[in-house]
Amino acid sequence: MTADGPQDAVPPLHLPRRTRLLLGCAFLLLVAAVVADVVTGPGTTLSPVLAVAPVLAGATTRRARVPLITGLVAMAAVGLLEVANHGVPTSVHVTALITVLAATLASTANVVLVAARERELFQVRTVAEAAQRALLRPPPERLGPLRVAVRYVAAAAEARIGGDLYEVAESPYGVRILLGDVQGHGLPAVETAADVLGVFREAARTEPDLARVAERLDSALAARPVNERWVTALLLEADRAGGRAELVNCGHPHPLLRRAGRVNELAPPRHAPPLGMLGLIGGRYEAGGFDPGPGDLLLLYTDGVSEARDGTGRFYPLSERLAALPAGSPEDVLDELLAGVRAWVGGAGLADDAALLALRWER
Repeated sequence: MTADGPQDAVPPLHLPRRTRLLLGCAFLLLVAAVVADVVTGPGTTLSPVLAVAPVLAGATTRRARVPLITGLVAMAAVGLLEVANHGVPTSVHVTALITVLAATLASTANVVLVAARERELFQVRTVAEAAQRALLRPPPERLGPLRVAVRYVAAAAEARIGGDLYEVAESPYGVRILLGDVQGHGLPAVETAADVLGVFREAARTEPDLARVAERLDSALAARPVNERWVTALLLEADRAGGRAELVNCGHPHPLLRRAGRVNELAPPRHAPPLGMLGLIGGRYEAGGFDPGPGDLLLLYTDGVSEARDGTGRFYPLSERLAALPAGSPEDVLDELLAGVRAWVGGAGLADDAALLALRWER
């Protein structure tokens, strides 16, 4: 292994435009100082400023040899300036050489350390991507009359997975879909999401009643040894023939149905608590139905989308934006909505994980 380490395990360095501009100005100042030193002639020297060279080089790379070579060139330049400025005390040039050497070693060590940290982060993100593929499986694009699309964005920039969850399962009773949002963040939320998805994948294929599927999910969460988390969720059952569809809403934001350019919320027949809280609050889960038609688009989403805020604190107008979009594919609709959410929050980024799932009945 070289001093640079396994570079193929580190993503390429991308400096923001403002950072590149600042570093460019610093390099220009350094060059100007060297030129001024040469022009002023014997008697004065600016050689100590060359210690900045390896520091600037280290800020532009993740390869340790770059600041190391730059430092050696700077030390050679100090020697040349000593010859040109023979009237300057030798102690000044020695001080400059020691300063350049110390800056070179420190900058090289910093590059090695940062590159090692970035390799670790890159490996963690790679594992997270593998976990996401295992936990949140991409659904088929077509299931009978349904065309399906899903998008997921974790709020944490270093993450690929969070507390939102989704699943699309074929069953003897039709296509069954789950979209949910685990209370909380971090690994405990991911663990809860994994438990919910495991129970759903089994119950969706064995329980004839969709409300009973929700009860199974609720019981599984309530039976956890340490039950500190609840899950808001939407369960959908769609007939393979494109007929009546059923929804069970477990304390989740209402889905949006776009039909003939108009968007309406599909409210449940009665409000029910999130999964894991039915035993505490009481009540029961109840399915509500609607009759989809060709061209209808149903949008399921988590509150990371509907509660995204702009700089003034206003929520993202999801219903209005959905109604204004052209009648494209579900994939195009979700891409447009996510682009709109990102533009709405601006540089602040998403405050919560965001999941979107769109269904369109095509016949």
